[in-house]
Amino acid sequence: MTSLVLAEHDNKTLSDATAKTVTAAASVSAPVHVLVAGENCAAVAEAAAKIAGVEKVLVADDALYAHLVAETMETLILSIADKYDAILAPATTNGKNILPRVAAKLDVPQISEILKVVSPDTFERPIYAGNAIQTVQAPAGKKVITVRVTAFKAAGDGGSAAIEKIAAGSDPGTAKFAGEALSKSERPELTSAKIVVSGGRGLGSAENFKLIEKVADRLHAAVGASRAAVDAGYVPNDYQVGQTGKVVAPDLYLAVGISGAIQHLAGMKDSKIIAAINKDEEAPIFQVADFGLVADLFQALPEMDQELAKRGR
Repeated sequence: MTSLVLAEHDNKTLSDATAKTVTAAASVSAPVHVLVAGENCAAVAEAAAKIAGVEKVLVADDALYAHLVAETMETLILSIADKYDAILAPATTNGKNILPRVAAKLDVPQISEILKVVSPDTFERPIYAGNAIQTVQAPAGKKVITVRVTAFKAAGDGGSAAIEKIAAGSDPGTAKFAGEALSKSERPELTSAKIVVSGGRGLGSAENFKLIEKVADRLHAAVGASRAAVDAGYVPNDYQVGQTGKVVAPDLYLAVGISGAIQHLAGMKDSKIIAAINKDEEAPIFQVADFGLVADLFQALPEMDQELAKRGR
């Protein structure tokens, strides 16, 4: 049969997470269809149609799906679920919110945050804060899967999938979108940034976190933080990287004043290059770092900022 991928988007732009989920879906059951549910989302559908490996894009363009409320998305997905033997979504806020409802209604176990497709019914996923990788085999029948997209390469461009409009599902009336408060920043979005500079409790205060922000701005990087820094009130919750925060896999992850607790490592250990600055040479972060600098961050960060300025950053 076929795989169905739930597109991640903001009604205007298709997230890179969708193309990465398509890569996973193609290994589970090909061909791959993509479901774009939203309001005035034609541009998103066109972008999805260009993803290599996508055979068809289904578009449910209705005000009901302007904010991807889980209860309304559930009825839409269930209305077409019998055509697919695998339903996948990125392990984002939306994917984690919507697919468990779908799995429950289909009476099948959900397989969460897969890192690798071993075979069409066998997958690897992290457990114990990423300290162990579990291999799971799905029972026969329909599969409902969320994908940790940092573990998969994005499918390329060059596709020319057919775009098909589908009717909106019924409104269960059990939940309505009330509002949202989104953080705004000129920096790259944390989970998709190529470079991330993160600070920990070693910064000592919210005021000192400006040292992190200055270096991040020089590098055109996103700013992250450990849970300890967030709990201390240095930065907002949406900066948190780790098991209970965001999972990132940038080309470069710079950890400053972060000891390297396993909960934090679970959120950034797949980064291509990890660099760390910490005055404690026994800090666990150095066990996973490709480059480590044992130094006082209050001296090292200003020096780094000056060097980057000299190089025109």
